[in-house]
Amino acid sequence: MTLFEHRLQSLRHRMTEAGMDVALITDDDNVYYLTGYYDYLHMEFGRPTILVVPRDGDSLLITPTIDLNAALASARVDRIAAWNDGMGLEWRADLPGAVKGAGKIGIEPDHMPPPVRAYVDDLAGRDRLTTVTPILADMRMIKSPEELQLARHAGEVAGAMMAAGRGAIADGVPEYEVAIATSQAGTRKAADLLSAHYDDTDMSPNTHFLQIMASGRDIIKTHHRASTRIMRQGEPVFLCFCGMTNFHRFKLGFDRTFWIGDAPDDQAAVYEVAVASQKAALEALRPGVTAESVHAAYAEVIQGAGFEYPFRCGRATGFSFLEKPQLVTGDTTIIQPGMVLAVDGSVSVDTFRAQVGDSFIITDDGWEPLTHHPKALAEVVL
Repeated sequence: MTLFEHRLQSLRHRMTEAGMDVALITDDDNVYYLTGYYDYLHMEFGRPTILVVPRDGDSLLITPTIDLNAALASARVDRIAAWNDGMGLEWRADLPGAVKGAGKIGIEPDHMPPPVRAYVDDLAGRDRLTTVTPILADMRMIKSPEELQLARHAGEVAGAMMAAGRGAIADGVPEYEVAIATSQAGTRKAADLLSAHYDDTDMSPNTHFLQIMASGRDIIKTHHRASTRIMRQGEPVFLCFCGMTNFHRFKLGFDRTFWIGDAPDDQAAVYEVAVASQKAALEALRPGVTAESVHAAYAEVIQGAGFEYPFRCGRATGFSFLEKPQLVTGDTTIIQPGMVLAVDGSVSVDTFRAQVGDSFIITDDGWEPLTHHPKALAEVVL
């Protein structure tokens, strides 16, 4: 049994326990997780792809004809129904038969495209619809050994990008040059890993997602993209790879703050609190505790130093940027071995913000770091 077949079998088992007759999967990441199908045009181009998983019976992939060859090559499903623009009922043609006789139909309410949702509502009636999202979130929460190996390799790619970005930061250099350096380093590391360890020759090594970074006065813009701004001596520089660390579709979080030359005393003091807040979170992070308790340890350090209540301490990652659980107040999920979590430390003031972030595998007695780069103040002053 392949990994994808095992996942579909596990989904069917959970559907049976929940009394769900059929599930309609429309989230790109969940379609990949369950079938191995990726890099198809979806709603950005007005073309829905829908994975139909009955509790009993054959799985069905409804996807545009323009992507049929890719589906035939990668999708591990029982049947594929291709549809073409403007022909007949398009993607609607096979849905009535797929849900016929189903008492309870699972959908992904937050990830079902509005046109598909409107059609399914009319087709089945809202009283027959339920959510399959919690089932899939729980399935994906604990990573398999294969996924944990992907996470470790993603960490190597992230490390190569951070080292290259750090090396490109200098007085007189435009921000976009740092982004070019990180992309090249990450792509080359990913290509080496794919060639050495994986058989999927279609999987691209190229990094993507616009580089998140900010320098100087823009440091307070949390998700600023690399621009033509020229970095100068004495300025802080923030690098974030939470979107670019995406090896073999596995995502991680990774951030660092640097200075070109000496760090001003007031900025250094804020930075030290950010580092201390991450350290407190990691001291609290272990199997058996709640997700919100890790956030509480981090927040206590930040508020104890006189700063405002912070955003979430972190989140689970995997084949999506955001998975279950989140390290935030209100999330009572119990931390378990096999989770992959991004854990941040961060403090913001009016003219400066400092952030450090890393990703970790939860082990039987603690955690294993996936990202590695110095964070002591003396080591981030360039």
